Amino acid sequence: MPDTSATPALSVIIPAWNESALLPGTLAALHEAVAASGVAAEIIVVDNDSDDDTARVAKDAGARVVHEPRRGIACARNAGAARAGARILLFLDADTQVDATHLGAVMRAVDGGWGGGGAPLELTDMRYPVYRPGVTVWNWLARRLNLAAGCFLFVRRDLHEAMGGFDERIYAGEEINYSRRLARLARREGLRFGILSTPPVRSSGRKTHWFAPWQHVLVLLTFVLFPVAGRFRRLSWFWYRRPE
Repeated sequence: MPDTSATPALSVIIPAWNESALLPGTLAALHEAVAASGVAAEIIVVDNDSDDDTARVAKDAGARVVHEPRRGIACARNAGAARAGARILLFLDADTQVDATHLGAVMRAVDGGWGGGGAPLELTDMRYPVYRPGVTVWNWLARRLNLAAGCFLFVRRDLHEAMGGFDERIYAGEEINYSRRLARLARREGLRFGILSTPPVRSSGRKTHWFAPWQHVLVLLTFVLFPVAGRFRRLSWFWYRRPE
């Protein structure tokens, strides 16, 4: 369990909608990472109006639970940040597992003059090998364009507040918008923003099981041809629909 007796140096914020299945593994790995790294951290799970046992699972696993009734990833992230007590915020997805290496790298980066950033990504249990090149391309683009994936994004709290947090008008791709704004602000403040040189964080490839390849292609084409699609809830269905 994290040391909650001391003022936290790191607030880990996990937005969660109907995540009772994968959240236990994520939180177990996070507790191990906190203990092994020695980082004084608090864990906040934002229950984004789930209709399963997400809140109970998170509480039983030692996390602080915040309820956010407005359905939206940006809203959930901001709600968690508003309750955070640390100077550094780390946003994780509910199916993303980290270890002590990642937490230690975040702390060293901020102490070394970073305003924020991300980490490489690895998807586990992908249904078809054809998806692997897509992850490789994303990691290349993330490094080249300084884009942090929403599954692992850290930021100095004062910079997050200065930007007004995530844009709650965006239903999908909110972390891309956030990364660009944060990178600009960091440069003005003489700080760095980028992708850490760490092993990849591991997120599940569950969407490769939930949706057919043609649906993935459809989503990609939608956002390539209509970059502001993330501002429309209906066009962002890929992030808000689950199989029965």
